[in-house]
Amino acid sequence: MKILFTSTGSEWSSKIDPRFGRAEYLLIYDTEKDELISTDNRSVNGKAHGAGTATAQKVFDLSPDVIITGNGPGENAARVLQHLNPKIFINAQGLSVKDAYEKYSAGDLSQLPLS
Repeated sequence: MKILFTSTGSEWSSKIDPRFGRAEYLLIYDTEKDELISTDNRSVNGKAHGAGTATAQKVFDLSPDVIITGNGPGENAARVLQHLNPKIFINAQGLSVKDAYEKYSAGDLSQLPLS
């Protein structure tokens, strides 16, 4: 399974970025390979509009089964993600990526339904 985290950095100790669209990094944890892969997403921060959609397209290309973030994607980004149909868990802001993973594993994060 692949779990994607919106993050402020590229390591397990990095904080969850509460912003989906303007997250600085996208971290993918592959549970089968026990491997954490970092994707730099800072290029979207220069965009006046469309950052959420651009990030959603990157996420789509990474094909995670689960997304863990702070506030969740906006409406346009959510439309892109609907085609991927990941499980999205929110309210992880303030946690490290590792702590967010542990809370997810324990069932302690809120799931955001994609409509």
